[in-house]
Amino acid sequence: MRSVLFALLAATLAAAEPAPGPLRRHPENPRYFADPSGRAVYLTGAHTWTTIVDMGPEDPPPQFDFEKFLRWVEAYGHNFIRLWTWDLTNWEPRGYRQVRHHVRPLPYARTGPGTALDGKPKFDLARYDKEYFRRLEQRVRAAQRRGFYVSVMLFEGWGLQFSPGGWEAHPYHPDNNINGIDGKGLAVYTLADPTVTALQEAYVRKVVDTVNRFDNVLYEISNENHPGSTDWQYHMIRFIQAYEKTRPKQHPVGMTFQYKGGTNQALFDSPAEWISPNPEGGFRDEPPPNDGAKVILNDTDHLWGIGGNADWVWKTFLRGMYPLFMDPYDARVLGKPFEAEFEPVRRNLGYTRQYARRVNLARMKPAGELASSRYCLADPGRDYLVFVPGGGTVTVDLTAASGQLRLEWFDPVNGLRHPAGFVAGGAWRELSPPMPGSAVLYLSVK
Repeated sequence: MRSVLFALLAATLAAAEPAPGPLRRHPENPRYFADPSGRAVYLTGAHTWTTIVDMGPEDPPPQFDFEKFLRWVEAYGHNFIRLWTWDLTNWEPRGYRQVRHHVRPLPYARTGPGTALDGKPKFDLARYDKEYFRRLEQRVRAAQRRGFYVSVMLFEGWGLQFSPGGWEAHPYHPDNNINGIDGKGLAVYTLADPTVTALQEAYVRKVVDTVNRFDNVLYEISNENHPGSTDWQYHMIRFIQAYEKTRPKQHPVGMTFQYKGGTNQALFDSPAEWISPNPEGGFRDEPPPNDGAKVILNDTDHLWGIGGNADWVWKTFLRGMYPLFMDPYDARVLGKPFEAEFEPVRRNLGYTRQYARRVNLARMKPAGELASSRYCLADPGRDYLVFVPGGGTVTVDLTAASGQLRLEWFDPVNGLRHPAGFVAGGAWRELSPPMPGSAVLYLSVK
C-alpha cells in the first residue's frame, strides 16, 4: 500500500514544470513567494550536506550522486533543496563521530606555489576552482529541470567555530593561500578587513554570474555563522541585491540563524527577503503565525540539528511558513543511513505540498482563532485547512461561509484521504476525524 501511495504522490507532484521565472515576495500575501505570473509558490523539501561538495572520511571523498538524490526527494513530492557549500578543507563533526572529514572541491583554485597546512597546494584566492563552479551550474540546471528551487549557500560558518582545527583548514588562513591574506579566524566573517571583504565580494559576483540566468535560484549568505557576523551578512545581502540589479534576473536573498547565540530579531531586522529562525519564539514546538514581515523557511537544521516530526511539518505549514528538513540521507556525513525515524517527516513535507496546490495559497492566511486546535490556514468563506495535533474533536468557525462546504479528513500517518460529505457553513461546527491520532481537516466550497 505504501508503495502505491508513493507512486500516486510522485504522479501528482513530480511531473513539475521548470520555474517560469525567479521568485519574488507575493505582493498581496508577502508570507509567500510568487512566480512572475503572480501564482503563490509553496516550497518544501529535504536537503543534505553534500549537494555541491563531496565530503567524508576518505581523502579524496567519493563523489556525491546528485541525480540520485534529486530522484529520491522528488519521489516524496518535494520541490526545494539547499545547495550546501563548505569553507574548510577538512573538519571534524564533533558530537557525532570523532572522524575527520575531507572536503572537495572548494570555490578557490589550489595552484600553489607552496604547500598548505593540509599538505596540498596553497589556494590562490584570485582564481576559482573550475570543478566547483561547473558543479554549481550543472546542479542548479538539473534541479530546475525537475522543478526544484535551490538555495545557493555562499559561506558556511558552523565549521570554523566548532570543528577542532577549523581555522587551520580555512583558505583565508595565512599559511593556506599565496595572496598574503590573513582572515584572522572569525574576523573573516566581519567587515574588519576591506581586502578580505573585497575578495569575498569577488567570489559572490562569480557565483551570481554562474547562476543568474536560472529561474529557480535563491541565495543564502551563510549557514549558522557567529553573531558577530551580522553587519557582514547585511552587507553581503545588500551587495547581492545591488549587483543583481545589473544582471538580467533578480533572486531572493536569505539569512539563516546565527549559531551560537544569535537572535531571530537580527534576522527580522535584516534586508533579506527570507529567513530561517532558531527555536526562540516557539518555531520548533509551537510555531508562531507568520505575519508576513518575512518569508520564513522553517528549517529543522536550525531547530534540532537532526530532528523533527510530522506534527511540526503541519504546524509550520498552517502557520504560514515553509517547512524544510535537514536529512542525514546516506549518512556519509552524519546520522544513520536513511533513518526510518524521519520517514514521516519526509512524507508529510510532500503531503503539505499536495494541499498547498489544492487551495489558492495567495489568499490563505494563518487564522488560529477559527479552530479550537489553534492551527488553521484559511481563506475564510472558501477554504479551511485545520490541523488537530493528537486527534479528537475540533470545532471550526464557519460563520463566514454560506451554503455547504465539502469535508475531507487526511491521515498524516498513512497518507490517506477520507472524504466525509458536506457540512453547512454559517456557524461554529464540531467535527470528529474517522481515525485516531493527529489529523488534518480540509473544508472547501469547491
